[in-house]
Amino acid sequence: MDYAPLIKEVGRGTKGARDLTRDQAEQLFGEMLDGTVPDMELGALLIAMRIKGESADEVAGFLTAMAARTAPVAAPPGPRTVLLPSFNGARKQANLMPLVALLLAREGVPVLIFGRHDFDSRHSPFELLEALGLPASASLPEAEQRLATQRLAVLPLQMLNPGLNNLMALRPRLGLRNSSHSLAKLLDPFPAGRGVRVVAVTHPEYLDSMGQALPGLTAGGGRALLMRASEGEAYAHLRRKAHLIGFQDGQTAPLHPDDTADLDWPLSPACAPAENAALIRAMLTGTELVPPRIAEQVAALKELATN
Repeated sequence: MDYAPLIKEVGRGTKGARDLTRDQAEQLFGEMLDGTVPDMELGALLIAMRIKGESADEVAGFLTAMAARTAPVAAPPGPRTVLLPSFNGARKQANLMPLVALLLAREGVPVLIFGRHDFDSRHSPFELLEALGLPASASLPEAEQRLATQRLAVLPLQMLNPGLNNLMALRPRLGLRNSSHSLAKLLDPFPAGRGVRVVAVTHPEYLDSMGQALPGLTAGGGRALLMRASEGEAYAHLRRKAHLIGFQDGQTAPLHPDDTADLDWPLSPACAPAENAALIRAMLTGTELVPPRIAEQVAALKELATN
């Protein structure tokens, strides 16, 4: 692929840049995932796309390339498997993403947590999962077995899509995120219609771009939940108005009233893995209250997984 003309198209800034066609985007992202784009051209393209923003056709092409290179995972029988991506970790407050997973598993809904972590300034979600007795599986078959028997498994992104993992690993080197960080939230390794994507976004503009992509991704019987993230992790903000948008068979699904109000809920500073794990265990046993927004998120995901 000749990269200079593509850089010329997408690298003219927010007003002068032109979008790639869907076919161009699929071929380009495929070559990025395969590691065949030279470093200089790769960096130029990633930065240009970050400044320009991805169009709907570009996202569709990127998704096709990503799906073709994602290792398949067998879905357990019963409810659909909820996918909880984890790429950030805890900074100022306890990470309650594992609480969502454990509450769902307790209800019989299988959950696959996947991701990577490279933030020196944040506590790793995978260290937290280890503290909760939820280590990452050493292989895809092991993860499939855990989903079938324990209803919960953890996988490094490297096992599902090595090329995507490599692109995300460029963040410290480039100094900012790239398209792969958004695309990773849409990864689904399960057979069509057997997964429930949880797409947690931090910036309001991504609610629009993800909201445009999810109807097409769920048209074949799929399910998804679009929501505001807490510190970039896939659990509902404990104080803000609930923002839970369900997608079912290509249509938005009413899951929660639109008129909920902000809550005066205390945020725990228990960020370190051991303290964070103790807080989650206390919520599971009932000695600490489960935050209302978490209960609402779990209920919405259970509905998407079982209906």
